[in-house]
Amino acid sequence: MPESVPVRCPACRRDHVYRAPSYPCACGAPTAPRLDPAAEPAVTAHRAWDDEWLTVPCAACGRGNQWPHPELGCPCGTVLRIAVTTTPSADSGVPPAAAGPEARTARPRFRPRPIHTARDAVTAAALYLRWLGYRDIRRADQRPPQGIGLAAPGLLAQVDPTVRPAAPRDVECLWLTAMTESTDCVYFSLAGYTDDARSRADRLRVPLFVLDPSGTPRPVNTHAHAASKRTIA
Repeated sequence: MPESVPVRCPACRRDHVYRAPSYPCACGAPTAPRLDPAAEPAVTAHRAWDDEWLTVPCAACGRGNQWPHPELGCPCGTVLRIAVTTTPSADSGVPPAAAGPEARTARPRFRPRPIHTARDAVTAAALYLRWLGYRDIRRADQRPPQGIGLAAPGLLAQVDPTVRPAAPRDVECLWLTAMTESTDCVYFSLAGYTDDARSRADRLRVPLFVLDPSGTPRPVNTHAHAASKRTIA
């Protein structure tokens, strides 16, 4: 795959050069979607959750990872969705021979993505859950009262990208929903939590994370510290 592809905005005809970002697979190898230099970019007018993500197989271990679909924001205001192929990137940075037992057991350092929008906050939380070892991350079937819900086998997560600190009711609603689905839960907030929300989360054993501008989730209670050290097989 070429390192970058030329992209022309169909709205203003401005030329760009785009390179897809890479993300860490659970095995430690960086993965990136394979761009299609022959296809024209599509203008993103309406968003749908199913279109926001694509499955990218890791060239090292073959694991299917779900990453955000490559997009480019043109200065004219047009958002372009970059075309990809279904073939995994051949130059992910780690040859297939490197995917041995040692790479699978040693968890690499988390690589955050800066948060500029609400979508970035959801992406940061999904990447962090992927880093912890959760697979098949998707949008939750039941929409939470505040923010965006994410789900993975055995886990329900809530991502609150608003500027209002999460309240006790937000934590309780997440916990109750997780209880009805017999799963663990975790809360990610961009603006933090009220003191009452932290106290309620401690009693309910709900891990609380704050998303800093760099895209790194910071644990704010003991349950979050424990969750951040957990590795899902």
